[in-house]
Amino acid sequence: MNDRSRRPGGRAFGIVALVAVAAAGGYFLQQHREPAPALTPVAGAPSDATPAEPAEAPPPPTTVARALPETLPQFELKDRDGKVRTLGDWKGKALVVNYWATWCPPCVREIPLLSKLRKEHLADVEVIGIAVDFREDVLAFAEKRNLDYPLLIGEEEGLAAVNAVGMDPTFPFTLFADKQQRIVALKVGELHEDEAELILDRVAKVDGGSLELPDARRQISEGLKELATKRAAAENAG
Repeated sequence: MNDRSRRPGGRAFGIVALVAVAAAGGYFLQQHREPAPALTPVAGAPSDATPAEPAEAPPPPTTVARALPETLPQFELKDRDGKVRTLGDWKGKALVVNYWATWCPPCVREIPLLSKLRKEHLADVEVIGIAVDFREDVLAFAEKRNLDYPLLIGEEEGLAAVNAVGMDPTFPFTLFADKQQRIVALKVGELHEDEAELILDRVAKVDGGSLELPDARRQISEGLKELATKRAAAENAG
């Protein structure tokens, strides 16, 4: 059987068949695993919602939970030219590391924003796309869309890069790191411009020494909750 026959929507990508595409509203996710940065959720089920209990609850799983690392992991992936790179190659700049795939609609919608962020913050910030997809498809897509920021590409290796940050393959998600490559924020779901500017403002203050990392994480969490509430209200009103 042709491997491509298993891709979602008739063009199967077997290694990401279990990927769930995040809702457009997205989440600022807390990794409730230890140790992990103090990130808190800003959207999801109502606080009074509780899952239904089965008649007889199964025993808890024995798997060990993965943790969101404090710093960006140094996995290896090839760039567009086939050169093996690590995120450490961009140490000294704040990073926006976006995990995506060509067949993921909210991932595609984010691309113009990511390009805009790179142009507006290029002196201090680099945007890196981690494409978990077939290499030839990513290259064709990037050329067609004139995608202008660095890309690291991998199939099974891309999934390993997802695992390296303690995540499940739920696309898109975006990591924000300071110049020391410490993870400041994790945004799961489609990234919006007001969210990105809020996070990058705090990252810049951390890099400038005017804000401590724990305070930056707290302010980002609170700010994203407020933005999510406003966005939901505007959508409901519309």
